[in-house]
Amino acid sequence: MFDKVDRAHYAPSSAYEDSPQPIGHSATISAPHMHATAVESLLPYILPSEARPAPRVLDIGSGSGYLTHVMAELTGERGTVVGVEHITPLRDLGASNMAKSAEGRALLASGQARFRVGDGRKGWVEPGQEGDKWDAIHVGASATDVHPELLLQLKAPGRMFIPVDDDEGGWSQHVWCVDKDERGEVTKKKLFGVRYVPLTDAPKY
Repeated sequence: MFDKVDRAHYAPSSAYEDSPQPIGHSATISAPHMHATAVESLLPYILPSEARPAPRVLDIGSGSGYLTHVMAELTGERGTVVGVEHITPLRDLGASNMAKSAEGRALLASGQARFRVGDGRKGWVEPGQEGDKWDAIHVGASATDVHPELLLQLKAPGRMFIPVDDDEGGWSQHVWCVDKDERGEVTKKKLFGVRYVPLTDAPKY
């Protein structure tokens, strides 16, 4: 599926190098191996199935829009992926990057992929879909905690992939895989150490 989404449409330079690249506003596009790891972790909740025919995926800190596009391709014709950014120019960047390809333009036109501006720490509720929750939540910036709003918006069953600060300064971080089972019980598993930019308040220009 990664072959269907050209990273050159999303990275300003060194598109195929396995390293993060700056995209402005103190944000980055993650290294390809990190995107692959996130998708691998969330894949059972992203792919359409008999139990989950129309997957709903939330991409917090969507940045360049690359992973939003990849996940939109995976969810199938009935799926929905919403990318959330707290900086309007980054929201616009994701949408404009996706519009560089015919496949991306089709996903945007159909509403299968959407970009929104909001505080990712509070998740996202689509207007008119207030009762709908997310099968999978990907967080692309480090959180100070697994925010309760995100857990509330996660379906049962559902999965979240989120980097969390280990200390108050945010100098040490680990990715956590957070699962909610059919009964709504939550389990958390620490996966590996990372270094992400933080989930923060939107800048005041």
